[in-house]
Amino acid sequence: MTTTSESTERLRAAGLRVTAPRLAVLDALDGLPHAPADVVFARVALGLPGTSLQAVYGVLAALTGAGLVRRIEPAGSAALYELRTGDNHHHVVCSVCGSVADVDCVVGHAPCLTPSNDSGFTVQTAEVTFWGLCPACRAAEDAPLDGEVVTGPADAGVPVLDATGLAGATTLDATGLDGAGRAS
Repeated sequence: MTTTSESTERLRAAGLRVTAPRLAVLDALDGLPHAPADVVFARVALGLPGTSLQAVYGVLAALTGAGLVRRIEPAGSAALYELRTGDNHHHVVCSVCGSVADVDCVVGHAPCLTPSNDSGFTVQTAEVTFWGLCPACRAAEDAPLDGEVVTGPADAGVPVLDATGLAGATTLDATGLDGAGRAS
């Protein structure tokens, strides 16, 4: 977790004035990797109730321009912001729920990829996005649906369900969903 003094030093080193909104955005991003601006705004507004969404967008733009924050834009998603910068890492995105995780450079040096034709550009970074299913969505996809009967040998680790498709009581979380994200 980043302290206020560390954030203050980062802002000064980047040539930015130290302001309460900038410190609040850095603090919010410290606990919210890969966060969209509206989520950052909601966190910032808790401590700075007079802050507007537009102000948070302005702060995110300034921090991104100074290299303190990285903006990523997975297809079909709002822009996401993160504090991990300068290492040319990549991302894996769940194609079902949209969760995002970091993936270290696939080759081990920056930039990770060398284009076959750089058209005269000096390549500084390479951005790769992997798409797939996160563990929770994969588990939900593999879980039996209500009323679905799954059979198999008891010693194979596959639960033998009764005719109603139940292997026992279902525990719901605070949202009223089971562990696979389904309503019971």
